[in-house]
Amino acid sequence: MNSIDRRVLFTSGAAAALLAATGVSAQTSPHRGGRLRAALSGAARSDHWGIVDGAFMQAARGAVFETLTEIAGDGTLRGDIAQSWETNDGGKTWSFLIQPSVIFHDDIALHVDDIVSLFNRHSRLDVQGVAVGRTDQVVATLNVANHSFPYLLADPEFAVLPAQASRQAAGIGTGLYRAYKFQAGQQFIGTRVPKHRKDMLAGWFDEIELVSISAENVRAEALRTGLVDVADISVLDPYSDPVEFQLLPSPQSVQQIARHSIAQPNAIGQFWPLDNTRMATRWWMA
Repeated sequence: MNSIDRRVLFTSGAAAALLAATGVSAQTSPHRGGRLRAALSGAARSDHWGIVDGAFMQAARGAVFETLTEIAGDGTLRGDIAQSWETNDGGKTWSFLIQPSVIFHDDIALHVDDIVSLFNRHSRLDVQGVAVGRTDQVVATLNVANHSFPYLLADPEFAVLPAQASRQAAGIGTGLYRAYKFQAGQQFIGTRVPKHRKDMLAGWFDEIELVSISAENVRAEALRTGLVDVADISVLDPYSDPVEFQLLPSPQSVQQIARHSIAQPNAIGQFWPLDNTRMATRWWMA
């Protein structure tokens, strides 16, 4: 895509985001409302929900799916779908207690079989065997002890998908946003789940809209002209006014640039791009 066509890029028809020349403090309290619009790279027409390469699919998956554990913006590890975990043999056997009331977007409750499927699906986890301790407990035995196993499970690659292949292909997750529209390599629109266990903690936007733009200069132009609120670019369009934008996660290490109409927590995750791929769930309209 080498030029911008408003009708093709966005179905919302939203006007340019309101600008705040002096910026928005990271202290601004989060609140519900608005649509996050992002121009991202790395998409392809062959993309599907099992793909984790490229900012476009990483951001979409971060909105739709969850992981067993999560690395917060300040770098600490916390539970996501897993409520707690422990090992009693030096890191070879790990027991995970699953959060109650985790529901997929098709209104089917998460089952321990979905977690078993996760461990069996990914050879990189090096799992020797999986057992179900209780209806809310999964025990994974590794081939080699790994004290960092809970950190590894926070990797977006290991999102929890339904055990059934047909539901995986449909993009059915347990995250804060359900897939309303998905065009591989082009566009994703997600709508906020009406009721979620993370209400009042995350998922502040009503909708998110991601568009794939391969050329960085075109993504920069889309940001400057107000077609999007954020883009994974490291340098602004030469015609942009720098005072209108914020460099993220920091001016010293720019991975994306956002308008001041978007607010973030004080600590933004830097382990992966786009606030550890969770910008859709952690950011809000200023």
